[in-house]
Amino acid sequence: MSETRSAPTVAGPPGSTPSTGESSGRFWSPRRVPAALVAVLLLACAGLLLYDIAAVRAHHPAMRWRRELARNLAERPLDDTWVLAGAALAVALGLWLIALAVTPGLRDLLPMRRPHPDVRAALRRDAARLVLRDRAMDVAGVRAARVRVRRRKADVRAVSHFRDPDDVRADLDTVLTDAIGDLALARPPRLSVHVTRPGRKG
Repeated sequence: MSETRSAPTVAGPPGSTPSTGESSGRFWSPRRVPAALVAVLLLACAGLLLYDIAAVRAHHPAMRWRRELARNLAERPLDDTWVLAGAALAVALGLWLIALAVTPGLRDLLPMRRPHPDVRAALRRDAARLVLRDRAMDVAGVRAARVRVRRRKADVRAVSHFRDPDDVRADLDTVLTDAIGDLALARPPRLSVHVTRPGRKG
């Protein structure tokens, strides 16, 4: 038998300022490796192109790669396979860079409430998962528990071995709702509890 119930979002503790907690946004990743790779690539390409332009201005022949590139761009039709492949690669690279620029990253960090405007803190998902799992295992009748914590939902799947699943689910709702409140997250995830009986052997 399987039972499912979702608990409402947990509110902040008494005396806290909701606007301060809500203003704690996600942490942004510096993304040093992609930024460094793009910077090095652009610097190398710009340096090579400037060198070739300076050489042409000094009455030296242009580099072979630039002559071949100019010839291919002039002769190849727009529906050529290599032209389409190059355009697709450029579009994919551009979309990847845009995604890196507009998304915060660091999905493993859950922002916590800010009791002071100058203080920011975050909790790792693994730490939140372990806390909820330990609290679930303390409930009488829970034989095993598996917890998955996402930004907006905490999914708990428990196995009850001697108590009624409805009673176990009710206790889990109460205990885990309090546990999520103790995590002091800026946006507490919605709790979803699933309780099942262990399967028969053989």
